[in-house]
Amino acid sequence: MGMDKRYCSICAWRANCQKRFNVSTDSSGNVHCPDFTRDLSIKDKDIDEVEKKYQGKD
Repeated sequence: MGMDKRYCSICAWRANCQKRFNVSTDSSGNVHCPDFTRDLSIKDKDIDEVEKKYQGKD
């Protein structure tokens, strides 16, 4: 996908984040955090696989 995904779970700072429960999110769950930095070790295909897995479960 060409979309830029911004989730707390893929942020490089997630282990030390103090804002985790205070940032706003949109209807897709994307965070609006000025400190967000993508963890480059997590690939888009890994995220897509997890999203597909959980979309099938309600």
